[in-house]
Amino acid sequence: MPLDEALSRVVVDLSGRPGLVFNVPFTRATIGEFDVDLVREFFQGLVNHANITVHIDALRGDNSHHQAETVFKAFARALRMAVEVDPRAAGAIPSTKGSL
Repeated sequence: MPLDEALSRVVVDLSGRPGLVFNVPFTRATIGEFDVDLVREFFQGLVNHANITVHIDALRGDNSHHQAETVFKAFARALRMAVEVDPRAAGAIPSTKGSL
């Protein structure tokens, strides 16, 4: 998901197992008064309680605000794709394990 100079990639697997790979080298420690470490903490809590695996990579970016924004936007799109029913699959559950 691009935004200005920032670009992030997020992959979501509704696996039933919690896991987080978070590769976001923020360019500053804060966005205003918001500690950017809380972005990782948010996703760690989410994967632990939702039992999902998420890989997050910030591929480029100079502005921490834009980096964080692309991470959240890319996550939203990846999650939607992970749960969306594929009309070409005749109503099959979008999982190799047969359940979400």
